[in-house]
Amino acid sequence: MKIESTAFRDGGWIPVEHSVDGDESPVPLLFGDVPAGAVSLALVVHDPDVPRDRRPDGNFDHWVLWNIPAGQQRLFRGDDHLAVVGRTTRGTNTWIGPAPPQGDGTHRYVFTLYALDTVLDLPDTAGRPELEAAMTGHVLEQAVLTGLFRRD
Repeated sequence: MKIESTAFRDGGWIPVEHSVDGDESPVPLLFGDVPAGAVSLALVVHDPDVPRDRRPDGNFDHWVLWNIPAGQQRLFRGDDHLAVVGRTTRGTNTWIGPAPPQGDGTHRYVFTLYALDTVLDLPDTAGRPELEAAMTGHVLEQAVLTGLFRRD
C-alpha cells in the first residue's frame, strides 16, 4: 500500500500554502495498492516533534479521518466529506495546517494511512486515541508519508 502527495515527496518540505501561514488547505494525497480485502481506510496526520513543555507526549494530531471508502484513490481539498472527520488535538474536526512554534526548528508531519477490514462505528467526537483503539485487530496494512515544515 502507498500514500503520496502531489505537493511534496516523502521526507520533503510541505509547501507553506498548506500551513497556518498560507491558506491552510489540506495536503493533497494519493492512495495506491490498497489490499484487496480492505473495506475502509483511515488516516492520521500528526506532528511528533511538539516541545514537551507544550505537550508532555510531544504529539499534535492535525487530521483524523476514518471510513474513507477502500476504493478511494485520492483525498484532495473538499474530499473529506467522504469520511468521518474526527477530533484533532485542538478539538476541531478539520485539517490543521503545520504551525510549529517560531524558531523551534524542523517538525515532522507523519501521514499514516491504514487499510481496515471493517467500517468503524465511532462518533465524530473521537480522536486519534479512540480511533487507534477501534482499529485494533482490523488493520490489514499501513503506509506512511512524512513531510517537513519549520517557521524561522
